[in-house]
Amino acid sequence: MSFYSEFASWYEQLFPFREEVYRFLLEHAGNQGSAVLDAGCGPGHYCCRFQRDGFRSMGIDLDPKMIEAAEISCPEAEFCCMDIAEIGSRKRSFRMIYSIGNVVAHLPPDRFSVFLREVYTALEPGGCWIFQVVNWDYLLGFGEYRFPVKTVGDGSVAFYRRYALISPEQVAFDVELVLGDKKVFNEQVTLYPLSADVFLQRHSAAGFSLAGIYADFDKTAFNRLHNSGLIMIFMK
Repeated sequence: MSFYSEFASWYEQLFPFREEVYRFLLEHAGNQGSAVLDAGCGPGHYCCRFQRDGFRSMGIDLDPKMIEAAEISCPEAEFCCMDIAEIGSRKRSFRMIYSIGNVVAHLPPDRFSVFLREVYTALEPGGCWIFQVVNWDYLLGFGEYRFPVKTVGDGSVAFYRRYALISPEQVAFDVELVLGDKKVFNEQVTLYPLSADVFLQRHSAAGFSLAGIYADFDKTAFNRLHNSGLIMIFMK
């Protein structure tokens, strides 16, 4: 079982739905009735909101526990346990495809290029692709990067995240959840850092046009040397 499965029951408390994220995505989702896809949906927060606001919402995630949680919270939306790089297998088209929370950094560079082609094919003409990752241009300047500790309630639940062994080829992502003095889980996964320029080059090669670039969902202007986050918007 992956740490994402173990993490599913804690996700809501540590990473709750953010209205500003939804409003940002909603600006690009088209009219009610349009189809939207969340690539790496986790427990389905944003899929559920889109569905309840009149969109045809679908979420995909590789972790079965996350999909199970999503289906329980929003049975009217559609969810599927699958690799995001295989979205073409659904034989569907979407007005908007989005991926938030650094999901695409889990894809090795060759898989990411495959994924982009799948996204482009799955978008309707004029459709929108939005993704959020950490800004690797900034973080590659560190040998190690520790995120602020997230806590729940009285602080007895603490979630630790660290990027270790940071290199241009890959990054070790260490996560640990502690309940009181008990370690609930700890895990290390590999992430693949791509610079903003590489993202631009690969999207251009796949046929996309850049429509926006920000540091956060509040539309802060992106500065590759100072911001820890990166959000890109592309059109088909």
